[in-house]
Amino acid sequence: MSYEVVIGLEVHVELHTQSKLFCACPNRFVPDPNVNTCSVCLGFPGALPRLNSEAVSLALLASLALNCEIASISYFDRKNYFYPDMPKGYQISQYFEPIGRNGHIDIEDDRGELKRICIGRVHMEEDAGKLVHSLAGDASMVDYNRAGVPLIEIVTEPDLRSSGEARRYLEKLKGILEYVRVSDCKMEEGSLRCDANISLRPMGSTILGSKTELKNMNSFKAVEKSLEHEIRRQKKILDSGSHVITQTLRWDDNSQQTIAMRGKLQAHDYRCFTDPELAPIELTEAEIEKARSSLPEMAEARACRFVKEYGLPDYDARVLTASRSMADYFENCLKLYDNPKLVSNWVMGELTARLNSTGLDIEQCAFLPDHLAELLNMVDENVISGKIAKDVLDKSFEKGKSPRQVVEDEGLLQISDQSELETVIDVVIAGNPESVDNYLGGKTKAIGFLVGQVMKETRGKANPQLVNELLVKKLQEQQSQH
Repeated sequence: MSYEVVIGLEVHVELHTQSKLFCACPNRFVPDPNVNTCSVCLGFPGALPRLNSEAVSLALLASLALNCEIASISYFDRKNYFYPDMPKGYQISQYFEPIGRNGHIDIEDDRGELKRICIGRVHMEEDAGKLVHSLAGDASMVDYNRAGVPLIEIVTEPDLRSSGEARRYLEKLKGILEYVRVSDCKMEEGSLRCDANISLRPMGSTILGSKTELKNMNSFKAVEKSLEHEIRRQKKILDSGSHVITQTLRWDDNSQQTIAMRGKLQAHDYRCFTDPELAPIELTEAEIEKARSSLPEMAEARACRFVKEYGLPDYDARVLTASRSMADYFENCLKLYDNPKLVSNWVMGELTARLNSTGLDIEQCAFLPDHLAELLNMVDENVISGKIAKDVLDKSFEKGKSPRQVVEDEGLLQISDQSELETVIDVVIAGNPESVDNYLGGKTKAIGFLVGQVMKETRGKANPQLVNELLVKKLQEQQSQH
C-alpha cells in the first residue's frame, strides 16, 4: 500500500538574553554543572518568578519574523508533570494563549516547487535542566544550569511530507532566527532542538494516523535520518496489519535507529492552569509596530537587492545572504573596495574555506572586512601577486595582523624591478631549451610553463604580468637572431 507521510515539528529555541526567564542567573553556556543557579530556577519554596522583559522582546521579534499574528494579551501557565530535570515539578509555559499564532515559512518541496509551511503557534516557556547519564547506565545526574533559560517553542501544522522537507524547513527557520538575532542557534550547545511528530496514512486519506514523537534531536542530519528510519518502521508495521503505538522515541546515532522512551503524554496529562504568580503580558499596537519596524532586511529580500544593486549572480547572492554576518561582512568590504564580484569570489572561496577548516563563524575571525579590502587593493597596486595574496590571507587570518603588516614582516613585496626579473628570466630560458624551442616553433602555450618557472624561482613574488611581457620580448629577440 502507498502511504502519505505527515510530519509536524516542534522547535525549541533558546533566546539570546543576558539572564534567565524568571531570575537574574546568567544565561550562558558553561561546561561546569550547576553554577548558573539560584533559589528561583532551583524551585525553592517561596522563591517567586519575575519575568525578563528582554525575553518578551525577542519572542515578539521572532513571532513577527515568522509572519505570526501577535496576541495583545498573552499569559503563562503551569504544565504539571514530573521529570527529574524540572526542579519545581512543573514547567512555566504559554499553553492557552501564546504570544504568536498563524505564522508561516515558505520552503521548496521535494519537486523544487514553493510550499508554505504553516506555523500554528510560537509560545514562550522556560527550559528544563539536563540529565547526564553515567557510562555504566546505573546512575543519572542533573545539571540545572539550563533550568529557567528562556525558550520559544515554534510549532508547525502537520504540513511536512518528507524528511527532506523537514530539513529544509529547519534550515530556513534557523536562518530567519539568526537574521533577527534572537538566538545563536548553536545546536551543539542545545540552543536549538527539535521534536518531530510523524505518522503515516493511506494515500488519499484525510484522517491522521497514529503518531510517534521523536525527541530532542540536535542536528539537521539527525532529524533527517531519524525521520527516514521512522517512516520505514511505521510502513513495515502498517503493511503487516498491525497498529503503530503512540509513544515518544529518541534517535540513537550509534545504532542508527529509534528507541522507545515512554508513552506519549496527551494534553490532559499536563493538567495546565494559569500561573497565579505571573501577570499577563500586554502589548500595545504601538509596541508591536515598533518591533516590526526594527526587523532587519531578511535574507530573500537582501539576495534580490544584491542581484539588482551589485549585479551578482543569483547563486552568489543566495550564498552570501544565507548568513546575516556574511552578508554584513560582504557589504562592509564593498564600502572600501568597490568590486562586488571579486569580493564575492574571495568571501565565498578563500575566506569561507578557512572558516570551515577552523570551525569559526565569520564574525569570530580576526580577518576583518577592511583586511580583505586592503589585500585586494595591494594586488591591484602590484604590491603582491594574486598567488601571494592567498598566503598573506592565511597569515593575516591566523595572526590577526593587517595584510600590509604581514607583507612587510614576511618580505613578500612583489618584484617589479625589470633588471632583477630579466636576470631570473635569462636563467630560466637557459635552463629550459625544450620549452623555448616549442614556443619559437609556434607552440605559444609554452610561455605558461616558462612564466611558472620564473614564479618558482622568485617564490611567487614576481609581477606575473611583467614577467610575461619580458619573456615574450626576450624570446622574440632570440627568434629574430635566428
